[in-house]
Amino acid sequence: MQYPEWIWQNGTIKPWAEATTHVMSHALHYGSSVFEGIRSYETPQGPAIFRLSDHNRRLFASARIYDMAIPYSLDEINAACRAVLQKNALGKAYLRPVAWRGLGGFGLSAETPVDVAVAAWQMGAYLGDGVLEQGIDACVSSWQRFAPNTIPAGAKAGGNYLSGQLIAREARRLGFGEGIALASTGLLSEGAGENIFLVFDGALHTTPVSAALLNGITRNSLITLAREAGIEVVERDMPREYLYLCDELFMCGTAAEVTPIRSVDGRQVGAGKAGPVTRRMQALFFGLFDGSTPDRHGWLEPVQP
Repeated sequence: MQYPEWIWQNGTIKPWAEATTHVMSHALHYGSSVFEGIRSYETPQGPAIFRLSDHNRRLFASARIYDMAIPYSLDEINAACRAVLQKNALGKAYLRPVAWRGLGGFGLSAETPVDVAVAAWQMGAYLGDGVLEQGIDACVSSWQRFAPNTIPAGAKAGGNYLSGQLIAREARRLGFGEGIALASTGLLSEGAGENIFLVFDGALHTTPVSAALLNGITRNSLITLAREAGIEVVERDMPREYLYLCDELFMCGTAAEVTPIRSVDGRQVGAGKAGPVTRRMQALFFGLFDGSTPDRHGWLEPVQP
């Protein structure tokens, strides 16, 4: 990977190699970090960050769940995101704001400083070249998502992603592009790091936030765009076998964007390629950045405000 030259850490833009933390930092040992994944895009009006404020509001919400006081305001974190893009001369890029408990104590409940960084780098299709057009082959993982009242799935916390690592690495080991997890109920949850949508008779069906999943901002965006376009959206619990019976299937997320799934567990989904509803959702989503989909909600926040 080609690392960028500059990064923002604790209020200062510095060379990438100088953004360090101590090996005894709380987060390294106990997973006590929260983060966001955000994309910026080139648009006809110049580089813009997709739902920057919404993402960073969720960063603060995740920190609140874990009783972490981020020592910067929302406006300051937003400004840091813009600054690191500008300093690295990036237009289309991926942003990673992260806050973590640093060095200051060694127990689980230790009071430590909270450190914050914002990185930005170039990123293509998360699940591989060509997948947005060709789709991926997925599998249902042997690893389930956490049960209610154990780990809060609604927080985008570093420790939560140990679950996603198990799911994703198992899928890659078995030769699949990505894994899909079940909740502790045995019903569908989400992908390793993506939400899922199933299509039945032209309608979108997606699992509810009660299914041990992160309420994704891309998920919310697609639900909003679909309903505005007259596409029915149903949020409901679904059994595993619906993955094999749906007409179309796709994953979504900041990194994955809108990625079709052509098969699950070796069973072809629909026509084995992106179907008409999936292509329509891709067109509506990516149209936000080329201007063909109106930005009615102010989701595009300019890099240079």
